[in-house]
Amino acid sequence: MAVSLGRELVWFSDATSGRLEDLQFVLGQGPALLSEDATDVREVPDLERLLAQQWPQYAAEAKGLGVAALFVWPVHIGALQVGTMTGYRRTPGALSTEQSAQGWLIADALAQHVLNHWPSHSGGDDLGHAGAVELHRAVVHQATGVLSVRLDVPLAEALDRLRAHAYASGQSLTAAAHVILEQQLPQDTR
Repeated sequence: MAVSLGRELVWFSDATSGRLEDLQFVLGQGPALLSEDATDVREVPDLERLLAQQWPQYAAEAKGLGVAALFVWPVHIGALQVGTMTGYRRTPGALSTEQSAQGWLIADALAQHVLNHWPSHSGGDDLGHAGAVELHRAVVHQATGVLSVRLDVPLAEALDRLRAHAYASGQSLTAAAHVILEQQLPQDTR
């Protein structure tokens, strides 16, 4: 499972769910990106059938991670959609009615918990998982600014170049951003 508020990843349960969210941000495609003002669960019960359709790059990458099905619940605070909760499984198939209902309960509870504890403080994680993050993509935005200045290009183009580099190198977007920022440190501080 992973929870994103807006485009900011705020919690993920394991490396695969974190990578799935990162891929959506890098590629600009995936089921959670189309969930604006959604009121229903977005189900992708069989990624294999999706490979040549709506999100070919994302589906191929997710399949490479061993993911066969994806499910996205909108996260609401009152009537306002503030993000998404994405779940996956390694076998294809639709959710049962009970699983879908339980997903809604988890999305509501987890979203409230994340909102109550994020950003909490600079150390530790209140959720008890390695995936609890504070401003996960802040480093991406910082690296985008560095690239914009270094390459003398607009911010949007700098972000596109960072995304392309991350995808081409097989790195997560945050790992690629860290490399860019580390290149900016003076020699004696590395």
